[in-house]
Formats: sequence, structure tokens, C-alpha cells
Amino acid sequence: MRGSVEHSWGWGHCAPSPLLLLTLFLFAAPFGLLGEKTRQVSLEVIPNWLGPVQNLLHIRAVGTNSTLHYIWSSLGPLAVVLVATNTPHSTLSVNWSRLLSPEPDGGLMVLPKDSIQFSSALVFTRLLEFDSTNVSDTAAKPPGTPYPPYSLADFSWNNITDSLDPATLSATFQGHPMNDPTRTFANGSLAFRVQAFSRSSRPAQPPRLLHTADTCQLEVALVGASPRGNRSLFGLEVATLGQGPDCPSVQEQHSIDDEYAPAVFQLDQLLWGSLPSGFAQWRPVAYSQKPGGRESALPCQASPLHPALAYPLPQSPIVRAFFGSQNNFCAFNVTFGASTGPGYWDQHYLSWSMLLGVGFPPVDGLSPLVLGIMAVALGAPGLMLLVGGLVLLLYHKKYSEYQSIN
Repeated sequence: MRGSVEHSWGWGHCAPSPLLLLTLFLFAAPFGLLGEKTRQVSLEVIPNWLGPVQNLLHIRAVGTNSTLHYIWSSLGPLAVVLVATNTPHSTLSVNWSRLLSPEPDGGLMVLPKDSIQFSSALVFTRLLEFDSTNVSDTAAKPPGTPYPPYSLADFSWNNITDSLDPATLSATFQGHPMNDPTRTFANGSLAFRVQAFSRSSRPAQPPRLLHTADTCQLEVALVGASPRGNRSLFGLEVATLGQGPDCPSVQEQHSIDDEYAPAVFQLDQLLWGSLPSGFAQWRPVAYSQKPGGRESALPCQASPLHPALAYPLPQSPIVRAFFGSQNNFCAFNVTFGASTGPGYWDQHYLSWSMLLGVGFPPVDGLSPLVLGIMAVALGAPGLMLLVGGLVLLLYHKKYSEYQSIN
């Protein structure tokens, strides 16, 4: 089966500033003209003509001088391969017989190969669960006694074609364990909603991450699954390819503005190399209700990245098909919630969002609300001083003028 959607937006009428032009010029190599205001975005489910339907979603975002490719798949664990090229004409080539074979190397290519300026991958390998009943330290690592994890390589997933949404440029991978003897997922599912963007904006729901045309958003939602403990905390194990021998770096950014995610002043981002490069970005907050809000906010903890050499990771065929048999993977865990306060146990619901992109990560500026408050706070005293000065000046002038005596 095959499904595709496409949106495009025109350029604005405002001329770019000299600073923007200089920035684009300086970073035109090796990343082409990333940072474009708009892109022509298409979503396509690549059909498997050789057998059963396989979930392979290709998001292609075309700019003036570059193309971004996001290849998402639930072959094995859910994974995405991110590729940036310096041409608007690069294409994805899929060899299904090779991709589905025990040796999938070369089954996935972006052509022409010499146009590739950056490539990496994220693999969501396991759903974690911890018993936090006897844990009082919110910073404890791990946050409780671990239950056996759910391997996402052993999940059964929906047909992604059925969830393509042309209006929002989105699609949803929804799955549950194929082997579920305790029926913990009898009425539940784990969903990964992928959304692309053709221009900059913010979602309506918290944490309202600022996205651009160079990014793709992932929203993870665990809904209706029965926890194995009274106060279970959940998490995700995420693996990525390192650039060279070292793992990517994780940075924290702080702001005084919490309008978009109330009471959250931090932004975490994973960088695959020195800027501009690929990045993943998220706020350290999840939500235990839909829609999310301050009352249902859960803290998130991300562990440091470490080389994944001590234990085997579930393998992704699309990552192996594109990158070959290299095994310089790094992994980290993101856990959601604490033993106290709101949690998954409230409504059996949990959601968390992240951005994935290439170039410079979006930077939150001060919101109009904060700017307005600052203008009032700083402007009112100045205005009072100005008015007071004028009154004193006029008063002094009135009574200091020479009065002649007749």
C-alpha cells in the first residue's frame, strides 16, 4: 500500500537581513543553505512490492539548496535515519530484498551519495518500567527496582498508511508486545506520532517546542497499559550512532521564560557534532493527562550517554542498511516522573515530545507576555520620572520668569 501527502509554503515578502545573509554564507558548507524559512515537505509510505506491508515512512523536506530526509521504520525497534544533502534533488533508494535479508547492508541509500553532508540515526530500543514504591529520593538512578524491559523489536505495529494525516503532515506508529502473557497491553498501546513542518511555529499543546522547517517532531504516548506495580515509573532507552569514537554531547539551556511549558525553565539537546550539525531537543517534562498542563507535569531525567558495548542492543534493519555493520552506538535512558506527585498511575497516560533536526537548534526567545511585563516594569518608572521632570521644569519656568513693576 502507498500513501503520500505534500505541503508547500511560499517565501515571505520581507528581505533577509545582512546578518542572516552573512550567517547563511558562512555556513553554506558543508550544510548547504540550512536554516531556510520554508520547505516543501512530503510524506510517503514506501511500498514493499515483494510481500507483506512493511512500515517505512519517508519524510522529504526540500529547500532552495538542500534536502532533509527522515526515514522512519518499525522494522525491528522503532528507528529513524536522518540525512541532510546539499541538493534539492536527492532521492531515497530502497532495495527491499536486501533490506529484509539477514544482511541488509546497502538496502537503503540516499542518492547521489556525494551530496550527503550529515547522517545519523536514533533507535528507540526498549520501554523501561521501574517500581518506585520504596524510593524517596527523586534523583535516584535508577528511579526504582527495574522490571524486565519491553523490547520494541518484539512489538506488533499498525499499518502506518492508515494514520497519514495530510492536514498536519503527521503519521503514527502504534504498537503493543506480540507476546503479552500477562495482558498488560490488552487495552493499551505505545504510540510514536511523527510530524514534519514546512515553516516555523509552535504546537498548541505543551511543551510547545519551537519548531522550524529543518525539524521533525516526535511525540511518544503510553496509553492504557497496565503497570506491573502500584507506582510504576516508565522510561525509554534510546540509542544513537556516535560521530567517530566519541558519543554525542548533551547540553542544558536555561531561560527565565516559562510561558510555553509552565514551571519548566530548561531545554536539553543532544548534539552529534559541533554546530551546525544534527540535534535532538526536548524539555525535561512529560505529562500524565491529555491535554498536558502544570497540574499533570512530570519531571524527566536523562542519563549520560555511554558507549553501548557492555550489552547487546536490539538491531534496526534500516540503520544497518544505511550505515553498514558499524557498531559505535551510544545509549541513554529518559525516565518520566517521580515516586511522589502525579504519575502514570493517575489516568494510565503518559506523553513526552522531542525534536529532531539538522543545522542550528531552534532558540527560544522571550515570549510576548514576558516582553510586555518587562516593558511595563521598566517603562513605568521611566515614564513617571519623565512626567515628573516636565512638571518640575514647567513649574520652575512659570515662577522664575521676570515680572516687571508698573
